[in-house]
Amino acid sequence: MKLEKIVALVPMRHDSKRVPGKNYRMMCGKPLYAHIIETLLSVETIDQVVVDTDSPPVMEGLARDYPQVKVLLRPEELRADTTPTNEILVHDTSLVPADLYLQTHSTNPLLKAETIRRAIAQLRQSYPEYDSLFGVTRLQTRLWDELGRAVNHNPAVLLRTQDLPPIYEENSCIYLFTRETLLSRRNRLGERPMMFEIDAREATDIDEELDFVIAETLMAHQNKVRG
Repeated sequence: MKLEKIVALVPMRHDSKRVPGKNYRMMCGKPLYAHIIETLLSVETIDQVVVDTDSPPVMEGLARDYPQVKVLLRPEELRADTTPTNEILVHDTSLVPADLYLQTHSTNPLLKAETIRRAIAQLRQSYPEYDSLFGVTRLQTRLWDELGRAVNHNPAVLLRTQDLPPIYEENSCIYLFTRETLLSRRNRLGERPMMFEIDAREATDIDEELDFVIAETLMAHQNKVRG
């Protein structure tokens, strides 16, 4: 199977309990969602960008500023806070055919187009040895579990943190998968997923109010350096 046609999927809920209206809140002069949409549209290997949403401000803004983006109105039965993302993806992939799907979030506004290109190229090169891909962030710090047991280090040997064996955190920036994998496992991660490392700052995710402030500060700094 050749992974030729690629569709990017961006789920966006209207409501957010911890950061109200975050998906369409202004960041550096644009609605938050605009940053990831513009990044995805600049990746020439992506054939179509699709947004799944129940948000009137998002739908109105996309229709006005990004008419090339396909909008899927999220069904009522998939709008609950408890609805698993994988079930939303099952619905979306049934409506928009592709060989490979890339899923990301509007809450990853610092994700770079070049990073997305590299992720797609790596999975294409390695498929089907690897059947899916997900973004991770490297952690090199002393970690402990809830029972006070060392996870990735020996407390009796005080290594420098940069010498510790890395552990990787799933960062939700990028998922690449086929519909076949999604349906067979009801999960965007297949049986043989590839980890794809992304720099921690680029992988900044907006989950709480402070995250929004941090992401906006980083973006403003990047814009200043470029401009």
